[in-house]
Amino acid sequence: MGDYKAFLTIPRKEAGYRPIRDRIQDFGEVEQTLNEGDRRLQASRCMDCGVPFCNWACPLGNRPPEWNDAVFKGDFERAYKLLNATNDFPEFTGRVCPALCEKACVLNLTLHEPTTNRENEASITEIAFRENYVHPVSPLRNGRKVAVVGAGPAGLAAANRLNRMGYAVTVFEKNEKAGGLLRFGIPNFKLNKTVIDRRIALMEEEGIVFRYGEEVAPDALPKGFDAYVLATGTPQARDLKVPGRELKGVYFALDLLSQQNRVLYGAEVPARERVSCKGKHVLVIGGGDTGSDCIGTAHRQGCKSVTQIEIMPKPPVGPDDPANPWPLWPRTLKTSSSHEEGCVRRWNINTLQFLGENGHVKGVEIQPIDWEPVPDGGRPKMVPAGDPEVIEAEIVFLAMGFLKPELPAVPENVFWAGDVASGASLVVRAMASGHAAAEALDKYCNKK
Repeated sequence: MGDYKAFLTIPRKEAGYRPIRDRIQDFGEVEQTLNEGDRRLQASRCMDCGVPFCNWACPLGNRPPEWNDAVFKGDFERAYKLLNATNDFPEFTGRVCPALCEKACVLNLTLHEPTTNRENEASITEIAFRENYVHPVSPLRNGRKVAVVGAGPAGLAAANRLNRMGYAVTVFEKNEKAGGLLRFGIPNFKLNKTVIDRRIALMEEEGIVFRYGEEVAPDALPKGFDAYVLATGTPQARDLKVPGRELKGVYFALDLLSQQNRVLYGAEVPARERVSCKGKHVLVIGGGDTGSDCIGTAHRQGCKSVTQIEIMPKPPVGPDDPANPWPLWPRTLKTSSSHEEGCVRRWNINTLQFLGENGHVKGVEIQPIDWEPVPDGGRPKMVPAGDPEVIEAEIVFLAMGFLKPELPAVPENVFWAGDVASGASLVVRAMASGHAAAEALDKYCNKK
């Protein structure tokens, strides 16, 4: 390491967000960047750990000590090569990953100031593209053709790895553009879609063929391929079957998020089909990242107010989580940039029914609840903890996660990858699953 004592003298410094009053006026990325000098100083804080728990915590097996040292020394080309060796798309994870590596950093244990790995990752990649360190490769072809179904992070990672192995790769995507939830679920203020377009253009230059608007079923796979990777995600959102669910104005979260992203790249959406929060009291049901994305989008659309409710208890306020001690991921309270923009947050709230007027939602009846342990140690029992009340809401978004699909039996030359196999999870885990599927497919083809 260039300076193995830097963590003693240099505090953690994050780039931070654009001012609230500015960022809610547009859908530009909220996160700012440090200058190159400060970025190198932040990279210097990475210690020469005997056991790099960051590497252990990352599903992709990223090696932050190596590329942080290269950044500290100003060698961003080497840093990108080291980073890209394990991470196909660091420009994505550098923006949207919750940074499991940082929570497992030794400096998080000792100082609660881990190395800024995620921001460093994004910075390395942007400098690499800017300085033309990223070049298309021309793999030696092995004569085999494979199909990847689904162009989300898992499918893209599998396609990229298989292409580099020499396979002729065709990616089938049911939507009009590649990216999956990266494009149609994550708002532009977290991930600008030109970042995805840049990577897809590079993959096409390397020989990968993308076929859009083609939905492929597991029992009707296209002919002419030696093997297949199915990375179709978890398209079915979890619903809330309570009285009044049929009222107009009650939507799934992706109805808002995917439409808004499409509008931003110029798609034509008739006015009668627009999901708009302008001038409305908004209620988001679900306390995770998708709910947070709905909050940020509602603010940018000009909502009157936003309330977010969650049926589970409020997580402990960090930095430590006794139930998940270091180096495990601490399940502590997370306050996103969208929450900072204004939101009433409530936990231990059960939804009883949607209330309407003239067929349109006007409010939601809720009730505070508690969770009581059960003798057999199973799922705690929900019990009332207060009187029912009504929250005013003219538009409601259900952000309660996604249902893992039932997987049908498939031939031995078909491999599952990503959320469709594991259930909804992190982008970085989907990419790791794509790597595993590509390796399994390669092993199968070589054996055959």
